[in-house]
Amino acid sequence: MDKQIAVVGLGSMGGAMASALHRAGWQVSGFDPSPGARSAAASGGIRAVDDVGELAGTPYVVLSLPSARVVEATVPQLLETAGTIAIVDTTTSEPTTSAELAALAAERGTAFVDAPVSGGRDGAEAGRLTAFVGAAAEALDAARPVLEALTGGQYQHLGGPGSGNVVKLLNNVLAATNLVSVGEALAVAKAYGVDPAVAAAGISGSSGGSKVSAAMYPDWVLSGTHDSGFSLGLMARDAALAIEIAGQRGEQPALLAAASERWQDALARLGPGADFTEIARTVAPSLTREGSPDA
Repeated sequence: MDKQIAVVGLGSMGGAMASALHRAGWQVSGFDPSPGARSAAASGGIRAVDDVGELAGTPYVVLSLPSARVVEATVPQLLETAGTIAIVDTTTSEPTTSAELAALAAERGTAFVDAPVSGGRDGAEAGRLTAFVGAAAEALDAARPVLEALTGGQYQHLGGPGSGNVVKLLNNVLAATNLVSVGEALAVAKAYGVDPAVAAAGISGSSGGSKVSAAMYPDWVLSGTHDSGFSLGLMARDAALAIEIAGQRGEQPALLAAASERWQDALARLGPGADFTEIARTVAPSLTREGSPDA
């Protein structure tokens, strides 16, 4: 198997994936519009290039980009030279964009797989991400070596092109909703004199438990660190996109939409660069060291 791979987008996630692939024995090239990101990648053994077009024709490509629009602009450049076997798009993108690009890639003899990931930078660095995969069966087979390298086999084929994006957006809006609801619940516990960390531990071992109560609040909110590495702006975007794609099929998820509105409020008050766990400052300020952003 040819182990030449390009990573487009060398930020927190893309840079970590590039490093993990390099350590696993792949010959890794990469591009990012940020000179700082390119320099950091180069210091870790990645061949950084100054233009994405230089990566066209690389046998395998991983995308880790900020939006569907950037993916749309990037993929045609990568397809200008023949030779690419598979493009694995780990961006949390839009299902219609992925379906269109899968068709375009297939015309050029290249597989395009939407495989948005979960697991954060720690999972990326360890090659132990979870991927939500949308692809035709033959495209999945072509991309399998890359998916295995990024996830250690922890990926789920959910259906045709775009399916991975649908389920990833639903995953994120559920996490977003849980961050709101757990915060509100722990604030009630504190109001009754119960230590919110103790309450979170009790809930996490019961039917109301989740990763949010077991890890996110104890590790990042109650500790005051807010250093998950995932921004509030991205989570607010994903929650809004989930509601948008629901509406495109006539669905009106009222509870999820209400939670998304809470994220838009937090975005306006805290800014897109805040850590996503700082939503607690707007939904349960008594749990946070900083308190309400309006205080």
